[in-house]
Amino acid sequence: MQASARQRPVGELLRQWRDRRRISQLDLAISADISTRHLSFVETGRSKPSRDMVLRLGEHLDVPLRERNRLLLAAGYAPAYTENALPDPGMSAVREAVRQLLASHEPYPAAVADRNWDLVDANAGTGLFVAGIAPELTTNVLRATLHPEGMAPHILNLGEWRAHLLGRLRRQVSQTADAGLAELLDELRGYPCDQPVPEVEVPGPGDIFVPLRFRHEGADLTFFSTVATFGTPLDVTVAELMIESFFPADQRTAAYLRERAARVG
Repeated sequence: MQASARQRPVGELLRQWRDRRRISQLDLAISADISTRHLSFVETGRSKPSRDMVLRLGEHLDVPLRERNRLLLAAGYAPAYTENALPDPGMSAVREAVRQLLASHEPYPAAVADRNWDLVDANAGTGLFVAGIAPELTTNVLRATLHPEGMAPHILNLGEWRAHLLGRLRRQVSQTADAGLAELLDELRGYPCDQPVPEVEVPGPGDIFVPLRFRHEGADLTFFSTVATFGTPLDVTVAELMIESFFPADQRTAAYLRERAARVG
């Protein structure tokens, strides 16, 4: 959120989140087990919610942990969720889990990004994606992928993959109301693309997922990807980590990746 939004009363922020989720006062009151009258008083500032009430409403509105902390601050309470940097000693278990996931996915590419899509970690398999890309581009996954001096010239279905990534980012902006992500979305939309970019992801004949078709040293490779997050996060940093793993979509790609790993390893 912008600085001005952080100074708004908690009731106004809660109402904004309710509107964003398209939930009526009645439905939210029922799910949170409070009266509609009390919820109305909270939203209009006539009643100050308790700390438990703020947390309960944040839970039922599916507000991200970072934003729940801001709701608490707006209500005059201390944040409930920690935000530890990944290198901190207390995050060793998280770092180890991430490294295990990345290593176990070799020789296939896998990378970890934070809420801003900044690269946190990656395995050796991602080397075929970023070979020859300027280091300053590789710090952000989306810029590295869609920038004309990044992966974009090597993506055979750039229009389709661009639409897929922009759709993910657009949904993330809607989910989090993050101004920085909205700016990133505008920036990425301005990158050139010489292929049609579909507004809606509609499968072609036989398609069951959006593939990434990538040319590497003359070989045409096809991938599909999965995105994993930590299932029970209570720390803001952990909640915002995204682990994207790429799998070969055909036997030719799988064989190429195994042979490449044997050469470079």
